[in-house]
Amino acid sequence: MGRLLALCVVGLAFLATGCAETQFLAHTAKQVRGQSGEAPTGEGGRYKVGSPYQISGVWYYPKEDYDYVETGIASWYGPQFHQRNTANGEVFDMNKISAAHRTLPLPSIVQVTNLENGRSLRLRVNDRGPFAHGRILDVSRRGAQLLGFHRQGTARVRVEILADESRALAARMQGQQVIAREGSPIKVDKLPKPDVDQETAALAPPPGARAAPPPVQAAEAPPPVAAPPQPVQAQPVQPAAAAPSVDGTVRVVPVGPTNLYIQAGAFSEY
Repeated sequence: MGRLLALCVVGLAFLATGCAETQFLAHTAKQVRGQSGEAPTGEGGRYKVGSPYQISGVWYYPKEDYDYVETGIASWYGPQFHQRNTANGEVFDMNKISAAHRTLPLPSIVQVTNLENGRSLRLRVNDRGPFAHGRILDVSRRGAQLLGFHRQGTARVRVEILADESRALAARMQGQQVIAREGSPIKVDKLPKPDVDQETAALAPPPGARAAPPPVQAAEAPPPVAAPPQPVQAQPVQPAAAAPSVDGTVRVVPVGPTNLYIQAGAFSEY
């Protein structure tokens, strides 16, 4: 009887532990799904690739690279640049989800995955950087919070440009720039035409001039026979490309081991 009671107690303990772990995992998943961020509006910005430039003796060559995929170290930036203009003229807001890259077109849309926890997020690249320690991406403070490396400062990430979304964004931004540069077309109201009398009086010939012979009456041609109407095949209307958006949703994806390491400090032998 005592042994049976002990087994029951142990079973209940395992059951309670399993329920607690299940509740914890469910709560964690809800927190990830519930977290979101707002993307910059792009107000005041322009599409820009830019010329080659040099920072601290290193040359960088911006270009349209829609096959870009890179794995490396990302960091984040915030208060020192909050409300300042980005490299393409937008206003940096550390509480919105954006990123800085050294060579990608501005703006672009990238998918950033934290290889340490599997969190993945779309970001709008609208600034240049980072230029220290070989890092490949700087994200806003809010972006770092959602990706889960705000406190530690850096993380191993995989950055992939979303080609279709970035091309659509570039086309939309460049179209807006053309309108702003050339101005909107001006519509001019048509002036009313004066009424013209269809009947004109015959003028008498001047003195001594020979009268023109009467016009020859042409034979009336038979009325043309109308051809039977041919069916016209309507061309399909292509839907307008929707403006690409960064929804700010954090997704968790499976990640494998990498060969990247973060150096916490440099040590020498004594």
